[in-house]
Amino acid sequence: MFVSLRKDIAAARAHDPAARSSLEVLLTYPGVRALWRHRRAHFLYDHGLKLLARMVAERTRRLTGIEIHPAAQIAAGVFIDHGGGVVIGETAEVEEGVVLYQGVTLGGTGKEKNKRHPTVKRGAIISCGAKVLGGFTVGEGAKIGAGAVVLKEVPPHTTVVGIPARIVRKASSHPLSGGSG
Repeated sequence: MFVSLRKDIAAARAHDPAARSSLEVLLTYPGVRALWRHRRAHFLYDHGLKLLARMVAERTRRLTGIEIHPAAQIAAGVFIDHGGGVVIGETAEVEEGVVLYQGVTLGGTGKEKNKRHPTVKRGAIISCGAKVLGGFTVGEGAKIGAGAVVLKEVPPHTTVVGIPARIVRKASSHPLSGGSG
């Protein structure tokens, strides 16, 4: 668990220029606190203590303003910046290096019983207020613009914006990818 916490602190320091020390991040960043508490709730959930896990998650929401279902799978090294209003649903999966800004929702679109929340691949960035709704994948290194509503898969290294979200930049046109654009 301490390895995960170290990775979360390192992610905060890497992505937030205002982070002056690891101690400051540990003591004052609600995203780090929410992830740490989520890991405890997830452990309880995996061990059949679902009510206790939900109670930990509810207390975390009240303390941090970040709501994460105890069954959600979140890797170490994720950074939730500011965090207020972030919601991560039950079947969501979030890989290492992902950055989530305030007001992001990783949610479902109905009462399906299977995978109904998104999988967010390594290094993706989801900006303020974006809503990613459904059981699809946001590709590695993808960027989702502020306020976007994403209802379908986002290819790797692609930028999407708008309501509904549409692609505005593809990997082949990214200036650093060697493309022609």
